[in-house]
Amino acid sequence: MKITVIGTGYVGLVTGACLAQVGNQVLCIDVDADKVARLRDGIIPIHEPDLPAVVQEGIVGGRLTFSTDIAAGVEHGEFLFIAVGTPPDEDGSADLRHVLAVADAVGRHIQRPAIVINKSTVPVGTAQKVRERIAAALRERDTTIPFEVVSNPEFLKEGAAVDDFMKPDRIIVGTDSEAVRERMRALYAPFNRNHDRLIFMDPASAELTKYAANVMLATKISLMNELAGLAEHLGADIEEVRRGIGADPRIGYSFIYPGCGYGGSCFPKDVRALEYSARQHHYEAPLLAAVESVNNRQKRVLEHKLVDALGEDLKGLSIALWGLAFKPNTDDMREAPSRVLMEGLWRRGAHVQAYDPAAMDETRRIYGERADLQLCADPYAACQGADALVICTEWQVFRSPDFNRLKELLRRPLIIDGRNLYDPARLRKAGFAYHGIGRS
Repeated sequence: MKITVIGTGYVGLVTGACLAQVGNQVLCIDVDADKVARLRDGIIPIHEPDLPAVVQEGIVGGRLTFSTDIAAGVEHGEFLFIAVGTPPDEDGSADLRHVLAVADAVGRHIQRPAIVINKSTVPVGTAQKVRERIAAALRERDTTIPFEVVSNPEFLKEGAAVDDFMKPDRIIVGTDSEAVRERMRALYAPFNRNHDRLIFMDPASAELTKYAANVMLATKISLMNELAGLAEHLGADIEEVRRGIGADPRIGYSFIYPGCGYGGSCFPKDVRALEYSARQHHYEAPLLAAVESVNNRQKRVLEHKLVDALGEDLKGLSIALWGLAFKPNTDDMREAPSRVLMEGLWRRGAHVQAYDPAAMDETRRIYGERADLQLCADPYAACQGADALVICTEWQVFRSPDFNRLKELLRRPLIIDGRNLYDPARLRKAGFAYHGIGRS
């Protein structure tokens, strides 16, 4: 099949590479000429396990190509994926300018019947807006070309996106056309062999499903973090509580790990966008506001724990920070808890010595060169002479360090564990002052 993916960000690049992996002829379009040139050379702009190899295989096999020519892209594809960004506006709404600009371009350049597939995360009603924009452009051309618009939201986890696409747990397709259902079934057949993962519904329900999934997961995280704060006040251990409630199959163990808050490109943005949609339709949704409020408060917990241990004035102190990305196996620092912590420490006059396996370059891009930030070559270098060690991201490399070496390197044997990686009793027996999240 001939497929065009418009947008080579996180979602678009994974989508295009994986569709090419199963034999399709995929053309990826982007307005950034430098990015396209790098992609043609197999240079991947994001840190995502397995993606470089899949992209390279597609390029070498001639199934995956990149271009800035939107007209050529529209002409190429019988399936046209929209995979551009929908960044949040100041009021929390999703910015649809890029999505609608693609719709306008499709309307200007389409020459034959096509299925336009919206892969971007968009509010309910966007499929209809895309349909109207394409139709308006066709009217301006005084021509009639059949097309369909499908809502096909992505469910890719950063750090496991290739595996999620190749072996999905569900494929949501929003369309009212039976003929389009059959075409979409054929498109996704290579990823749907062992079990039927396809779930068909109307476009509005498909659009809401994406937001509902992310908001549900964000709610679990915020609720667990609120329970962790309560556990500290009651003298309970939230890790024991987690084990107890997770054994209930109605609850399960996924997304009930307490920590220092969620970040990334999806959860914060999507919670705000759904809250905005509720307001626009005059529906009160107080739980959505509470989820965001709890998360914002949780991102300050590590700073508060440091202040409790070291005092309000941190001027002249050095803090070792392990983990800068918002989660492991990515270099994404969008709305990462580490950023809230570092900026809070800098306001208090502290110096940060940080290490992350993947996000060092991204940290330099965001903050530039600062006298109060030292990016270190390895985790132990970050601890040299530091007054405390704070863990923000649960990378595997942080799970079993040499605690004797840490004790020698740190000026004070103080660990603030934002991901509950360690056993409090063991750390205290080893002579550390240890503070986790919700640990008695």
